[in-house]
Amino acid sequence: RRVARRVAIIGAGPGGICTGVSLLERGHHDFVILEQAAGIGGTWFHNRYPGAECDIKSHLYSFSFAPNPAWSCRYARQPEIKAYLEDVVDRFGLTPHLRLSTTVRRARWDDDAAVWHVTVANADGTEETLDAEIVVSAIGMFGAPVQPDIPGLDRFQGTMFHSAQWADDHDLTGESVAVIGSAASAVQLVPEIAPIVRSLAVYQRTPNWVSPKEDDPYSEEELAEFAADPGRVDAVRDEIFTGIDPNLTFADPDRRALAEQAGRHNIGKVDDPALRDLLTPEMPFGCKRPLASNVYYPTFNLPHVELVTEPIVEITETGIVTADGRTRDVDTIILATGFATTKFLAALDVVGRDGLDIDDAWADGAQAFLGITTAGFPNLFMLYGPNTNNGSIIYMIECQVDYVMKMLDAMDDHDLAWVDVKRDVMDEYNDALQRTLDGVEVWQAGCNGYYRVGSRIVTQWPGSMSEYRARTEHPDLDDFEVASSPRRSLPLTPSPTAGRAKPAPA
Repeated sequence: RRVARRVAIIGAGPGGICTGVSLLERGHHDFVILEQAAGIGGTWFHNRYPGAECDIKSHLYSFSFAPNPAWSCRYARQPEIKAYLEDVVDRFGLTPHLRLSTTVRRARWDDDAAVWHVTVANADGTEETLDAEIVVSAIGMFGAPVQPDIPGLDRFQGTMFHSAQWADDHDLTGESVAVIGSAASAVQLVPEIAPIVRSLAVYQRTPNWVSPKEDDPYSEEELAEFAADPGRVDAVRDEIFTGIDPNLTFADPDRRALAEQAGRHNIGKVDDPALRDLLTPEMPFGCKRPLASNVYYPTFNLPHVELVTEPIVEITETGIVTADGRTRDVDTIILATGFATTKFLAALDVVGRDGLDIDDAWADGAQAFLGITTAGFPNLFMLYGPNTNNGSIIYMIECQVDYVMKMLDAMDDHDLAWVDVKRDVMDEYNDALQRTLDGVEVWQAGCNGYYRVGSRIVTQWPGSMSEYRARTEHPDLDDFEVASSPRRSLPLTPSPTAGRAKPAPA
């Protein structure tokens, strides 16, 4: 039998979409997908800057239950990915469950009623509180754009916006433009805007490895073959998976050396030797997020494009001042400064059992069991949560959603009101996880805080996608504290059976 449980899903990106489809496939219709944006797609709705594209090949960056034979190229761009996600929503009937322009303000666990009280702000400014037995957080890692801490940022009188909040109505043609940042979004947008601006200054703090990529468009013959033979799409997906799955942590020094060799060859597209030196990283490949582009480096051969490596001292009403005393006046500043990747669910105001605040629970950095559940927060499941970043995030999300569905089935089978991962289980898992991460050499090279909070790496999964699938395939209720009715809450204390916890991959 199935118990009618109200499910609140936070976010209508890939995670929320996958959860909704999985619920419908199980005949479960009592759920709502709460999305603060005016459309679906999550990061693919917000990140619409010129050149935005995925860094995983398209046939693997797709749902296994909704293959797309019509990807135009190996690495799809944002409009195509967003259209694909919109098609999945339409095809699987998710639209009636969507509440767009609805921002989740806070979530409070009610110990007595065994429900989450989820307070949302509607588009008209009104607030209301929804009750749900289950909450699935699908906000992921890339929800909160980072505003750089630069003196005078608010003094600038020209146009300024973050790459994740692209000003669609602003024409850069003929302008003097500054891009602050040189990581993923900058690598993609700089080559796109360079041909139309009068001048372009790219402010680089640390050079990144930018690898060449195989990204030829699919031919008409290939697209016809994909359309006629679904097995061919599956074969390409499997080929991509097999190619990247064993090598996700760059632990093999020979493979790192080959990657760095390819990166230096790519940098060789820059004509000026001094500029090549400034663009060449000193850190090992894989220490930061690997990037790929065939067109980023050649952009610096254009006479009106400048690489600035002097630190920014301040921003004035008209431009940017660097440590060498030079001021560059600009019309527009684009902040390609990334996201608060280490906050996860703490980006929201969440309070669990016995008044436990998520900020207090994660004071030393976000942590969860398998990246999905965290102790003290019953019936709360996370997608793309702590330590699940690696490989195709779509694949990883499908593993997590499958785990959540099996947990809901187990709750139904045992007539449980709530489940809460045992603190010992979570702690033992994360202790083992951090020991494994400590052994990943390139992630210990001290590049920056992209992966870290303090001494802890909180974003990365240290194994393969296959390992993660194996770890999440068979949820075990013995890893959880449980209650069979709202009035039978168990104390939030370590369980004597918590020694059954499975360690992280070694």
